[in-house]
Amino acid sequence: MTFEIVRGLHILAAIAWMAGMLFLPRLYAYDAEQAGKAEPLRSEMQGLLREWQRRLLRIIINPAMTATWVFGVWMILIHVYGFGEGWGFLARPWMATKLLAVVALSGWHGFLAGEFKRIQAGTSTRSGRFWRMTNEIPFAIAVVAVLSVTTEWTLG
Repeated sequence: MTFEIVRGLHILAAIAWMAGMLFLPRLYAYDAEQAGKAEPLRSEMQGLLREWQRRLLRIIINPAMTATWVFGVWMILIHVYGFGEGWGFLARPWMATKLLAVVALSGWHGFLAGEFKRIQAGTSTRSGRFWRMTNEIPFAIAVVAVLSVTTEWTLG
């Protein structure tokens, strides 16, 4: 029963994390597109967009990532100790793929957080087009992670 609750919380946290990482690049795109606008509209819109970016990162994305990791590690510990599978469980192809996907999502999260700092400092060089083109990166990574877990594929 504990495993099922932890897995459910892990999935919910991952959904919140993904939702935030899919929305944040849109806010970055809208922010970048304000550069050509006239004042005072440009400053007002950038102020609003940057506040939304900050709130999305601090209130949703960062806590959701932390919860995803905590519940994920908890599930690993249940597999290793509760189910007696041992640490070799992590070397299964599907699990190794899932872990690599989580590391990739965490890296993308770090990239987005770093870009937030550059946007706030006014040093970002990314265009709205860049953000639209990269917006689906976390979704593509999540597809790999989810299909790895749901199929538990193996080699051979």
